[in-house]
Amino acid sequence: MSSAARSTVLVAGSANLDFVVRAAHVPAPGETVLGHGFSTFPGGKGANQAVACARAGGATTRMLLALGEDDFAMPIEASLRDAGVDLSIVRDPALPTGTAFICLADSAENAITVAPGANLALGEEHLPALDGVDWLLLQLETPLPTVTAYARRARLAGLKVALNAAPAQALPDALLALLDVLIVNEGELDVVAGHPPDLATGLARVPVPCVIVTLGARGCLARVNDTVLLQPGFRIDPTDTTAAGDTFCGALVAALADHQPMADALLAATAASALACTRLGAQSSIPTRAEVLALLADPARLPDADAHAALAAACAR
Repeated sequence: MSSAARSTVLVAGSANLDFVVRAAHVPAPGETVLGHGFSTFPGGKGANQAVACARAGGATTRMLLALGEDDFAMPIEASLRDAGVDLSIVRDPALPTGTAFICLADSAENAITVAPGANLALGEEHLPALDGVDWLLLQLETPLPTVTAYARRARLAGLKVALNAAPAQALPDALLALLDVLIVNEGELDVVAGHPPDLATGLARVPVPCVIVTLGARGCLARVNDTVLLQPGFRIDPTDTTAAGDTFCGALVAALADHQPMADALLAATAASALACTRLGAQSSIPTRAEVLALLADPARLPDADAHAALAAACAR
């Protein structure tokens, strides 16, 4: 952590209980496959990012979330509290806690269907006081009007605002104008930027000061104003890619809240995301700060010249 005062990140977003079935491959439409393992894990993009932010260290982490009054809520709340996240919970007795149904292939690829449930109850009126908060981190598993209202209130209060535009959808200019950082994957960038011919054009089209596109095992690419930064991926053996993107988002905002330069934040977030791919589950896979530092100190797993060249080539297409 830097010598500056400790900052606070508020994550406002979704929380789900994940039902995960392992199978040889993700079934095609109309196909039935036999699974060979079943588990439940606390998940949801917002909750995953809050856990990643808290475990990354460097910033105090709070979360606003909505849960039903059912048994599915309990493991989600316990996981967040165990990670050190301070919670503001909206309870909705009329809606079930959000759930996600995940088929995880032996190749580590997955297919996910989300039933939002209580996440849809999160409204503008639920945002807590923002005194003492420095960053607001948002996603798109809660209603878009709510996300926009939260970003507007945060901007008026002088906070930095980061949005992970997932699941993919077109974003109104009014929301984009409120953001400091936008984080997307390739598919999400394609939607947000209006189907650009290449990554560089997509990054340039989006009117946000910093746009970051994650590229899976290849790493990530960032445009910070007029500067482009490349961060290749780490050498790992993937087991489950669930929550890798969420881990990236939470770790990145934690590093930025800790006043780290963007290049250092991208490095830490990419390392944390890589480690998350080596373990099963969502929040159960998210690494601690010590584990990320150990990866960064292991020369055998650091990106090599070939990884840098492959990322540069991908970005040029």
